[in-house]
Amino acid sequence: MNNELENENHYVQQKHEHHHFVAGSGQDPLRIDKYLMNFIENATRSKIQQGIKEGAVTVNGDVVKSNYKVKPHDDIRVLFDHPPHESLLVAEDIPLNVVYEDDHLVVVNKPAGMVVHPGHGNYSGTLINALIHHFDNLPNNTSNRPGLVHRIDKDTSGLLVVAKTEEAMAHLSAQFAAKTSEREYIAIVWGNFTEPKGTVEGNIGRHPKNRLQNTVWLGEDAYKGKVAVTHYEVTEDLGYVSVISCRLETGRTHQIRVHMKFIGHTLFNDERYGGDKILKGTNFTKYKQFVDNCFKVLPRQALHARTLGFEHPHTKEWMSFTSEVPSDMVECIEKWRVYATNSKDM
Repeated sequence: MNNELENENHYVQQKHEHHHFVAGSGQDPLRIDKYLMNFIENATRSKIQQGIKEGAVTVNGDVVKSNYKVKPHDDIRVLFDHPPHESLLVAEDIPLNVVYEDDHLVVVNKPAGMVVHPGHGNYSGTLINALIHHFDNLPNNTSNRPGLVHRIDKDTSGLLVVAKTEEAMAHLSAQFAAKTSEREYIAIVWGNFTEPKGTVEGNIGRHPKNRLQNTVWLGEDAYKGKVAVTHYEVTEDLGYVSVISCRLETGRTHQIRVHMKFIGHTLFNDERYGGDKILKGTNFTKYKQFVDNCFKVLPRQALHARTLGFEHPHTKEWMSFTSEVPSDMVECIEKWRVYATNSKDM
């Protein structure tokens, strides 16, 4: 029996970690296969169960079966014989829009449609694949992602700072953690605001039913999310949509998208959060055709990281960069301007 246990532990030690989760303090008893379904994207329950059967899942260091019930603070790891795809980085000659570069850092303007780092279903063509082609010996962050200080979503365009040295990585990461960096986004959202500016505060964590979404957790459930604060200001009222500026105090996944949905102003054409449907307006056929045309002009969520500011990690000089709003958002905004003007004249 002891030999079998030793062999099993040795087998686990030879595997590569693909996922690591620690169950929260308020975790209700839940089968391990169902638990993992909530956290691993693009994985079916049958595949998860097969992986568990093959000994790919450990809890607190021990291999478990599919019927194991996850408890608070359980340390859960998913292990496979092969390294994670994202750790097998391949340099790719992908053009980069470099806004600024020196010996310590690079500021790039990421186009919409480019994934920042390799992950499930996106193992090539990412920003990191491009970075390791253009720059040598980039330092790894705490997730072993070369140069990456922060990230923005695939279909969000705009500015990112990349560290070229260990010193820069440590200094810039500390600024983002301490909320001393500045980040401003431009967004088009559904609906009109009663107040020209405001602040959204609500902890953000995984959605309980849709594992591809995050949501706001409040009150007794606040522990299920992480503190998130977004300041917004309306820059243009365009009838059934508004153009807003958002400044982040924190940098949670999908933060602006989640906070805007939470207050009833989902981002325009944000498919994941339901903004790709008509949420405000009329039932007239011409209006539906107009919105469809806007969706075609802007086939992504209407979000752009326009301004980025931080203290230079070496010179300590404050640096600020601004990126023009991309043409797809500009064209969409102009269409809504014309529509709003014509509606007033009717």
